[in-house]
Amino acid sequence: MNTEVKIILIVDDSPKDVELTIAALSEKNIANEIVVAEDGVEALDYLYRRGKFTGCGNGNPAVILLDIKMPRMDGIEVLRHIRSDAKFKLIPVIMVTSSREEKDLVESYQLGANSYVVKPVDIVQFVDAIKVLGQYWAIVNQPPPVRLNL
Repeated sequence: MNTEVKIILIVDDSPKDVELTIAALSEKNIANEIVVAEDGVEALDYLYRRGKFTGCGNGNPAVILLDIKMPRMDGIEVLRHIRSDAKFKLIPVIMVTSSREEKDLVESYQLGANSYVVKPVDIVQFVDAIKVLGQYWAIVNQPPPVRLNL
């Protein structure tokens, strides 16, 4: 079993939501390194190790927490890119968004999202939801082996 601590990639343009997410993960003693991308373009730059992420780390994140409503490239488009590339296809992607639009929910699942979580308006509920998500996807979930041939 691989005991390497994997990265959690947070893709969100709201500094407040990012701060709350990191605080919630820390409060649950999740020791994974956290990388933040402020929009979809930065998320893909991180995955492809280009731009400001050139030479940064190796391997895929344990999980991606992906917002939908962002500038430059939204989360749906990022998910489309992730699921169309064999290198990233098996990364768990959790849509963590304020969007309650049915079309976003349906399209996210059609594109291969592993979960869709609507950000609670209440801060305590938001922090609790992130704690559960982080613990499950970064610690409990057993991903397929990296050497899996696709």
